[in-house]
Amino acid sequence: MKVILLLGLVAVALCEPVKFVGDKVLRLTPGSEEHVTIIREIGEKIKVDFWRPDSPDLVTIGKTVDIHVPAAQLDMVFTILHQSGMEVKVMLENLQEAMEAQMDQRATKAHGYTKYNDWATINDWVSSITAANADLISSQVIGNTYEGRPMHVLTVGKKTGSAKQAIFMDCGFHAREWISPAFCQWFVNEAVTTYGTDSEMTTLLDNMDFFVLPVFNVDGYEHSWTNDRMWRKTRSKNSGSNCIGTDPNRNFDAGWCTIGASSNPCSETYCGSSIESEIESKNLANFIRTNKAIIKAYLTVHSYSQLLLFPYSYTYDHTPDHSELLSVSRGAVSALTSLHGTRYTSGPGAATIYPAAGGSDDWAYDLGIKYSYTFELRDEGFYGFLLPESQIQPTCEETMLAVKYIATHVLNNPY
Repeated sequence: MKVILLLGLVAVALCEPVKFVGDKVLRLTPGSEEHVTIIREIGEKIKVDFWRPDSPDLVTIGKTVDIHVPAAQLDMVFTILHQSGMEVKVMLENLQEAMEAQMDQRATKAHGYTKYNDWATINDWVSSITAANADLISSQVIGNTYEGRPMHVLTVGKKTGSAKQAIFMDCGFHAREWISPAFCQWFVNEAVTTYGTDSEMTTLLDNMDFFVLPVFNVDGYEHSWTNDRMWRKTRSKNSGSNCIGTDPNRNFDAGWCTIGASSNPCSETYCGSSIESEIESKNLANFIRTNKAIIKAYLTVHSYSQLLLFPYSYTYDHTPDHSELLSVSRGAVSALTSLHGTRYTSGPGAATIYPAAGGSDDWAYDLGIKYSYTFELRDEGFYGFLLPESQIQPTCEETMLAVKYIATHVLNNPY
């Protein structure tokens, strides 16, 4: 009887969501090589979670570093930082409180465009919005995730009976970046509700299709709701390791696992056991390869940092289309800023933030999809991954303007 009771208690303990009471998010500004070394050592020897950049080996002089430090490690980390004389700012005083404050509308389970929706709600929404807009939306499952959940792609566009050029857009690569799936849902709704009244959107949908994958890393997203709000990776098991998951944005055939990615399964930037080792990566890549003749742009939506990036991230070399990609990104950022004054930076990934191999945008570009962009949505780190629901609407409104700008350019510049 005691054994059964103990097993029951262990099961309950395993299901308890991770708590972040007293944890802080610190912003560090390394001013010297010594500071860089200290931050990297903290990352290697103490259990901290790098928010920006994604891992300690990407830390460089002069670039701000945001780290989530568990309450139990704070004294040690503060002692080390104080001795170094490094500039330190507390961004979030209590991560648990910030997490709870993020949800303004937790009382309602119904789907909404100005709230964060869990996976079950999004899954139901896919069916309902498709059924309600049969003339503009069709949906398909491009495969299942590691844990067996469907990966839905919505085709949004006026049905003409013939293949049109298309833009592929995905959200929710990294589980904890909740504003990203919120944008994909907003985009689909905005597209169908403004069709016929907004001339730009009407022209786009008459002449193009948008393939929208609302949540790419479904298993991770679900886990971030039920178990660990700060979960980032997929949920696949790794052979020979107790550490779960791969960083799907290091898992593609674009300089795979060479720079800014880790071969350690316990790392947040683990590149996976091989290219497209993750079933989610393979499902997405297979869909894009199959439809490569019509897909003319690839947009992947992440957070946070307020950036619009384009290839390359796996090398500092410029792409052959660099000047056009830069020009389009600047136009898109200008459109975005015009609404709420939100400032974005645009440029190639490696030089603008940090080098990172195996990203989906670089892979798509190398496949022949010229207009390949990564959005890093709000904010710049005050809330980080815990952007409050009150910011969903302004974030999505301004991002729509950038996406429409890019899409219009793609439509008017066939290749």
